[in-house]
Amino acid sequence: MTIATPAGMEIRADIKPGYEHILVPEALELVAKLSREFEPRRQQLLAARAERARRLDAGERPDFLPDTAPIREGDWKIAPIPQALACRRVEITGPVERKMVINALNSGADSYMTDFEDSNTPNWDNQITGQLNMIDAVRGTISLEQNGKQYKLNDKVATLVVRPRGWHLDEKHVLVDGKRVSGGIFDFALFMFHNAKELLARGAGPYFYLPKMESHLEARLWNDIFKMTQDELGLPQGTIKATVLIETILAAFEMDEILYELREHSAGLNAGRWDYIFSCIKKFKLDKDFCLADRPKVTMTAPFMRAYALLLLKTCHKRGAPAIGGMSALIPIKNDPEKNATAMAGVISDKARDATDGYDGGWVAHPGLVEPAMSEFKKVLGERPNQIDKQRPDVEVTAAQLLDFKPETPITEAGLRYNINVGIHYLGAWLAGNGCVPIHNLMEDAATAEISRSQVWQWIRSPKGVLEDGRKVTAEMVRAMIPEELAKVQGVAPNGENPSYVRAAEIFEQMSTAESFAEFLTLPLYEEI
Repeated sequence: MTIATPAGMEIRADIKPGYEHILVPEALELVAKLSREFEPRRQQLLAARAERARRLDAGERPDFLPDTAPIREGDWKIAPIPQALACRRVEITGPVERKMVINALNSGADSYMTDFEDSNTPNWDNQITGQLNMIDAVRGTISLEQNGKQYKLNDKVATLVVRPRGWHLDEKHVLVDGKRVSGGIFDFALFMFHNAKELLARGAGPYFYLPKMESHLEARLWNDIFKMTQDELGLPQGTIKATVLIETILAAFEMDEILYELREHSAGLNAGRWDYIFSCIKKFKLDKDFCLADRPKVTMTAPFMRAYALLLLKTCHKRGAPAIGGMSALIPIKNDPEKNATAMAGVISDKARDATDGYDGGWVAHPGLVEPAMSEFKKVLGERPNQIDKQRPDVEVTAAQLLDFKPETPITEAGLRYNINVGIHYLGAWLAGNGCVPIHNLMEDAATAEISRSQVWQWIRSPKGVLEDGRKVTAEMVRAMIPEELAKVQGVAPNGENPSYVRAAEIFEQMSTAESFAEFLTLPLYEEI
């Protein structure tokens, strides 16, 4: 099929039957307008990221910004939260795949973050069918027949929240004036055009999660996009509401400022723990004194993670904003009651800590976890929708506490092999079109895979990258383990002989042993799909 595109826009992808319902001229015109207006700023901000990274590599350390002290010290609040976002005790997350969308909306969670980003392989078909699924989900008509089973929505469903791609990701199949458009603008604009007015008519609104930001200037860019889009679609200013994921170490120093930039459109902040850990490794990868222990040892009770979680909570509630806890990657384990009980206890402990601290809700990755997570928040909240009124004046977090990176030990051969195994398994699944994969009884997405590959890269280079038996982690050691871990993956993964796993092992080896550090693993991977 062919479709009409605005002047200066080119689509380099198959237009399959049904895609014309998404790629209508008026929707593409909105994509083109936003791209022309804001692409130069996106590129400037990405260049600023790269310059900041160079300064950090040279030894600079982040701190709270002196120029924005009046914002941090000011007495202001975000705009009131709409009723549909007042109660977010449990949020379930998952990709935009049709069955997942139905099951998540039916899960009993208060909200569902449907994901065009980290738990989704952003190939063309996933992005466009995901938008088609959104149209049906918003209108309550989404259904599916699969393997003799019928899936359709219950009468009561979760509030829909959409995560578009981060600023670093392009949509390579759509060009405006010869340049790739932003993946985030593409995802956002299509969803807004097709669904914003319908959502408002149904008592909700266009609600978003914004990922991977590193500064309040990146939040300002989103806010300006919101304002222009609302004008273009004839919507009142403030209609759009967005929750920002604080999942980079640099954003942790600018939480007040990020809320302030989005204050008319803010729905709070979320403690995106896995990307946050990855960000710490990435930003301090050349610091001879920085080295984190085996990935499973780096938990929310680690000093730097505890400081970040409490600062986020205090900041949000001071500004009248919801504070949402991050993802427990644990999932139910079938056919092993003992392991399942351990996993459930882990989820319950995680959510109990967040609720007791004062968080208004938290994330889960599986419908089977909604009830236990909900129970922990109800124990604290009772019938209240949130606890924004719980202020935390007792919390004082310094820059030094945010940078107190422990634990440093142990680093074990099992931990190194675990990282290699997860990296290969996840990259192989991603290349095959699945961005959300259960591996070793954890739900892995791009963020957790990023920790695995960045730890291996850093352990090789850090003088502290020494196994507890005294052996130094080296590129040769990693190269020797990769074929062994590839064989294990092929033995357990569905379609384990799929060539994508062999290619994944090659990519993992290259990325973990190369001299230069790839900013995001999804950037080179995206060019292969």
